[in-house]
Amino acid sequence: MINRELIRLKVVQVIYAYYGNGDKSIDEAEKELIFSMSKAYELYQELLLLLLSIAHIGQRMVEMKQNRAIRLNEEGTVSTKFVRNRFIALLRSNEQLSAYREKQNVLWAENEDFLRRIYTRITEQDFYKEYMADTNESYEQDRELWRKIYRNILCNNDELDDILEDSSLYWNDDKVIVDTFVLKTIRQLEESKGSEQKLLPDFKDIADREFAVVLFRTSLKNADYYRQLIAAQTLNWDMERIARMDLILIQTALAEITSFPEIPLSVTINEYVEIAKSYSTPRSGSYVNGMLDTIGKRLIAEGKIGEK
Repeated sequence: MINRELIRLKVVQVIYAYYGNGDKSIDEAEKELIFSMSKAYELYQELLLLLLSIAHIGQRMVEMKQNRAIRLNEEGTVSTKFVRNRFIALLRSNEQLSAYREKQNVLWAENEDFLRRIYTRITEQDFYKEYMADTNESYEQDRELWRKIYRNILCNNDELDDILEDSSLYWNDDKVIVDTFVLKTIRQLEESKGSEQKLLPDFKDIADREFAVVLFRTSLKNADYYRQLIAAQTLNWDMERIARMDLILIQTALAEITSFPEIPLSVTINEYVEIAKSYSTPRSGSYVNGMLDTIGKRLIAEGKIGEK
């Protein structure tokens, strides 16, 4: 689940903090990196639990309507289709998610008002009304409802972002990327595989975990060399005037360019330009792009890296 896009962002963030906190060793900072990535996987599981919590609130609301209908002799007028959603039943039974839920404090139990607002908002959506009006029922239809709920209501939700930020500082920048993995999980869960099917793993393979550590350590251990390369392109520009985040982005990108020859140069440049656009100054994207393109071509011309 923790892909290289997220790894690059985490490495840059931890290196930025490392330079701002001079009393940490590289080993301590590396532990911080590993912990930060584990928190991203925790967020992934919490967002899956959020779906179950919303469904639980929905069930309670339906039960209240049923009780009211009974009092008014209007039994049978309240649809239970949302409560009987087979995708939620499958997710609720998932052994891996259940094990996580049992050992964690449940975040969403403390935010019931938020859950109620989300459920109300769901019931106001056209796609929900169409789902409830359709007399045909299938697992695929049930799963698609929750995919739409997540994509249209839980992605880009400011109130949810605030709750997550209050719960963990590590989650502040992770959600946009983790959202894609939650949506992927919703699409991939198959009813036929039952409760034992696996959620996405924390890392796709051991190579990605090693990528994170090598990129981090190389960026710091070879920092003087990378900054010499940067300085050579800024002869008429004081290095101190380069935004610190831009300097760290270029330094980390150079560590990737020189340490991972199998990654195309254009891919590396594009990845760090995107981080610069989101986390540095308005002009940082073009600046980082220009610097990395120039230095990359120079390294190729000098035979220090191959053509990619």
